[in-house]
Amino acid sequence: MKGLTASDLSSIEAAVHAAEARTRGEIYCVVTEESSHYSETPLAWAAGIALLGPAVLLVAGVQVTIPDLFTTWSAYDVSAAMGRAVRNALIGAIVVQGVLFVATAMIVSIPVVHRALTPRSLKRHRVRRRAVEHFAAKNLHMTRERTGLMIFVSLGERMAELIADDGIAEHVDAHVWDKAMAALTEELKVGRVEQGFEAAIRLCADVLAERFPARAGDNPNEIPDAVVVLPRP
Repeated sequence: MKGLTASDLSSIEAAVHAAEARTRGEIYCVVTEESSHYSETPLAWAAGIALLGPAVLLVAGVQVTIPDLFTTWSAYDVSAAMGRAVRNALIGAIVVQGVLFVATAMIVSIPVVHRALTPRSLKRHRVRRRAVEHFAAKNLHMTRERTGLMIFVSLGERMAELIADDGIAEHVDAHVWDKAMAALTEELKVGRVEQGFEAAIRLCADVLAERFPARAGDNPNEIPDAVVVLPRP
């Protein structure tokens, strides 16, 4: 997904500034290229496919065989022949599994394949975790009335998170933000990141202005309005 240009960042910052003029709430926007490397995805798929190695050999019709037994063979000869056959079969299975592991890991490491095969539940967990970590790291809970609200977007996953500080969460049910997040997510799906942010900011501001209206002469800007751009972890 295409990132944000300098013009996009300025437009979002202006939207935040306009929104905060109506409320004591502090809106903080964060965007990151991706919330995780998901390095375990190629390994997990490679290991799973490699386990199918023996099944591949069976489907291919490979069988463990030993030469026809002759009456002149001793018990030792029979045992040695069977041992060689089993050993060769095991070596073949290991080779096939190794080839499958390497080939699968290489294919799944291709970015577009990597993203498609990473479970959505894992992406959601990583995006949520990154958002929570950043909220805590930046002390966004330190505003005077605990009215910080963070809108976090992870471009690679096309996912977003909204975290409201306790001063807001105590008075606003979590589902109230669903409309704003739905509007943001819909725009992310089609690559309209700036428009998604602006729609979410506007809808969040409507809620905040109703519950936490601005006070004339007493509405400090405690959190910068500029969008924070985080590198990939």
